Amino acid sequence: MVSFMNNQKQQKPTLSGQRFKTRKRDEKERFDPTQFQDCIIQGLTETGTDLEAVAKFLDASGAKLDYRRYAETLFDILVAGGMLAPGGTLADDMMRTDVCVFAAQEDLETMQAFAQVFNKLIRRYKYLEKGFEDEVKKLLLFLKGFSESERNKLAMLTGVLLANGTLNASILNSLYNENLVKEGVSAAFAVKLFKSWINEKDINAVAASLRKVSMDNRLMELFPANKQSVEHFTKYFTEAGLKELSEYVRNQQTIGARKELQKELQEQMSRGDPFKDIILYVKEEMKKNNIPEPVVIGIVWSSVMSTVEWNKKEELVAEQAIKHLKQYSPLLAAFTTQGQSELTLLLKIQEYCYDNIHFMKAFQKIVVLFYKAEVLSEEPILKWYKDAHVAKGKSVFLEQMKKFVEWLKNAEEESESEAEEGD
Repeated sequence: MVSFMNNQKQQKPTLSGQRFKTRKRDEKERFDPTQFQDCIIQGLTETGTDLEAVAKFLDASGAKLDYRRYAETLFDILVAGGMLAPGGTLADDMMRTDVCVFAAQEDLETMQAFAQVFNKLIRRYKYLEKGFEDEVKKLLLFLKGFSESERNKLAMLTGVLLANGTLNASILNSLYNENLVKEGVSAAFAVKLFKSWINEKDINAVAASLRKVSMDNRLMELFPANKQSVEHFTKYFTEAGLKELSEYVRNQQTIGARKELQKELQEQMSRGDPFKDIILYVKEEMKKNNIPEPVVIGIVWSSVMSTVEWNKKEELVAEQAIKHLKQYSPLLAAFTTQGQSELTLLLKIQEYCYDNIHFMKAFQKIVVLFYKAEVLSEEPILKWYKDAHVAKGKSVFLEQMKKFVEWLKNAEEESESEAEEGD
């Protein structure tokens, strides 16, 4: 009985040990990157350059080979023809294939066909999505290790894949690598990439993708710090044939500058800074960021209106508004030196009074106040009344302004006849 138990005790580790060893050996054979690479390259060599056949071969091989474990090896082969060593060179002692992106023709049509191969593969094996994204991020960091032609092909392919949603725009983060930026590799790559991306979609779709990953305000980082200006960016990309991208960046910069101006303006007002200091600051910003006066008056108006907690009672809000705006009229007057600025302000007042229901009855009082304070003059008021108003609350506001407009017209006629008599 004792010897039987001893035998059992001795047998257990032997049996489980053997089983474990067998499993380890199976595992080693199964997860061998060289063997995996050989299988893929052999299959690609047999299919040749027929990309339909390549897609079918990759689809079928996923059932037999471990794509999940060796996604990086798989994508290295499809892009570069073999496993890549750090830095982007092909390992010398490894097998390689010419059925890959880098050995293909350098034109958009060929890259579109290759994009279809990647699309089909990733649609079929959904788990490869993350591995492919990581691969492209890595390839972008390796750009200096590739030839110019290889970089061009990769850029075109990436643009197409970004357009069809196979890749996420966050991969562009790799292009902000200091060494790539410094040597001009990032900007040159971006030209080819954006050309193929915009060719597949349009600038609005590209902008939406960039916005989604907070990349819309970072494009100037494709250049070294001393060249990160709108002027340099627009010149470089316009000369490369990407005028729409240049205009988009210019607009983004303007929008950013306007938001910054409004934020700073509200802070200065809440601190109670003197108007002369505020006016000086705004005029400097206008000049620096090329912001036209009609745009600035809109920013000043909304800043002025947001610095106060308005009364909820309609009968009290008009009185509160007049008191508040009287105080700020010198600031507003500084930015209504053009007829177009005055008209813009009138439209802003109209929209504000319509959108904030308690202000509906205050419109005429605000306009009269601004007329008396020389923020607004009669010509823009008459133009607004005649045909430059917007639809919001039109009938209510025109009715409110009727008597004042008649008075303005009479005053204008009187001054004209007085002038004639003087002649």
